[in-house]
Amino acid sequence: MNISGDPWNRLLDAFSRADAPSVTLTELVLALVAAATLSVPRRSWRYFGLLATATHEMGHAVAALISGQRLSGIRLRLDHSGTTTTYSRSRLASAWSCFWGYPVPAIVGAAFVWCGFNGWGPAAIMAGGLALAASLLFLRNLAGILITVTAMSASVLLILLVPEAFVGHVAVILGVALLVAAVRDLIKLAHLHLRRRERLASSDAYLLWRATSVPSGVWIILFAALVAGSWLWAWQPISTVLYAGA
Repeated sequence: MNISGDPWNRLLDAFSRADAPSVTLTELVLALVAAATLSVPRRSWRYFGLLATATHEMGHAVAALISGQRLSGIRLRLDHSGTTTTYSRSRLASAWSCFWGYPVPAIVGAAFVWCGFNGWGPAAIMAGGLALAASLLFLRNLAGILITVTAMSASVLLILLVPEAFVGHVAVILGVALLVAAVRDLIKLAHLHLRRRERLASSDAYLLWRATSVPSGVWIILFAALVAGSWLWAWQPISTVLYAGA
């Protein structure tokens, strides 16, 4: 496929608001099916789950920087695990950055859905690509660099090769897929605390309990509340299309 116009201008223009896509009920159903295909089957989750992990770890990293902590590095692994290492003398700051892992894929997913329906789909894709580019400064392993560069390249190619009118649909698909990924990871976290307690040292909820003495279950409920709130936010534009097509 040929890239029409100056590629740099196309990338810069992506940050401008485009015409809001007119999403039909059929298109919405196809988008939801595509999102589920990315985030539910094991074969596709093997790859898309890496993006969810990267988003999770970036949540920790951004929260750490906002709270004035020193960010030592981020490691992403091909088994969907990840580690963000920060240093702080404040236990509260450490708890703050530890908290913002599980909710962030859902929040980002809801933002993508909203942007996709409101003409900011290309901007959301480009902003995501820039965030991934910034994370390269803190990545400390080859797998993490490979995952991030692949996702960045996909973002750029979407803007350059996919018609602007369709990028909003892509943003909706990615957003819903991240929302499903957030639920999937929450279920995995709950299973870890209920059935795999020998591996609790890797759980954010467990680390938050160690830092604050607040039970892990409370933190899992807070994670779930933010994920549910993100789903509710994303549901608003989706429900408009569903009711219009009913």
